[in-house]
Amino acid sequence: MKSRASRPEDLVDQPGGGGLPGRLGDELRAELIAFRRDLHMHPELGNQEFRTTAAIKDRLEKAGLKPRVLDVGTGLVCDVGEWDGVTPMLALRADIDALPIPDTKVDVPYRSTVPDRAHACGHDVHTTTVLGAGLVLAALDRQGLLPNAVRLVFQPAEEVMPGGALSAIESGVLEGVGRIIAVHCDPKVDVGRIGLRIGPITSACDRLEVSLDGPGGHTARPHLTTDLVTAAARVAVDVPALLSRRVDARSGLVLTWGRLHTGHAPNVVPQHAELSGTVRCLDLNAWRDAADLVHAAVDEVAGMHRAKTVINYVRGVPPVVNDAESVGLLDAAMTERRGAYATEDTEQSLGGEDFSWYLEQVPGAMARLGVRPPGDTRGLDLHRGNFDVDEEAITVGVELFTAAALLAGRS
Repeated sequence: MKSRASRPEDLVDQPGGGGLPGRLGDELRAELIAFRRDLHMHPELGNQEFRTTAAIKDRLEKAGLKPRVLDVGTGLVCDVGEWDGVTPMLALRADIDALPIPDTKVDVPYRSTVPDRAHACGHDVHTTTVLGAGLVLAALDRQGLLPNAVRLVFQPAEEVMPGGALSAIESGVLEGVGRIIAVHCDPKVDVGRIGLRIGPITSACDRLEVSLDGPGGHTARPHLTTDLVTAAARVAVDVPALLSRRVDARSGLVLTWGRLHTGHAPNVVPQHAELSGTVRCLDLNAWRDAADLVHAAVDEVAGMHRAKTVINYVRGVPPVVNDAESVGLLDAAMTERRGAYATEDTEQSLGGEDFSWYLEQVPGAMARLGVRPPGDTRGLDLHRGNFDVDEEAITVGVELFTAAALLAGRS
């Protein structure tokens, strides 16, 4: 991709704008901010997003659209404009679920009202931008300014492995779709900008659960037992190290443990131990081999300590691999709206995203939507209870999506 200046003053000097319709009016901008705040106050976990689904459905219907709830009972799909049955549609995707963590913000009126639930990953913003784009595109369609039909996809359960994208695809959201795009909030990117990358932009993410078993006994006679504390410790330390020597280092395959539990008393060798963690991988081909490699490594290390293993390897999501043409569409759309200096190159993240499942079926791309207020030094991050956004990002996301839809329809 072309290099881009990153000086804030360049955004002022290069306002962009192009000649595309579809900019937000003040009334709709205010409505969308209120809609996002309402979602933020009422977060719902994956496959439980009934209130969220109803709110989206109600607003789309008020705009004269005909949304359809997905087969799983939450999430929606909705076409803007009448599909001719031939021309491939552009799809705009949002995820609508929240996280099972407390909202720790104290200085905002839209703090979560649900204990231990928070929109700490920005899905409320994703949802609002696609909704807003749908409302703007519907207005353009009524004026005869929408060249092709556009599909809106509001997907549940992104945070639930292997992701609600699979059930959405089974519900037919990709039928007639030729390309799909999305954004993800990025607190490291200033509001008013987006980050783009051709190729993989996220990593694969799987879940690993390991049970170790063997005869326990008295710590005075460990030679008569299977010392599961030592076995679990060696699995925790040695398996990640072993994996690093069995795959190309450039694949970025990393096993990180999040939980290790065994034993109840200091003088008893336990009979059972459990470990769980995540396996992340930057490379798609290495990810496809990861399960077999992890199984072999765990069995090898545990076997040295005579521990019996039960391994539950939960396949999660592959990397999001951005198609070059789709990245070009997002680049052109942002340039039309905000100028060439409103886009920047971004790095590949080790986070997982089930948007990748759509890209196994059709080309597409995900952009990083800047949500950091100018000059902010708080260092906010995703999946933290204090996560928040500069709500100007909603306007940026809506205008990005509408520009992309108009440009795609003209190509």
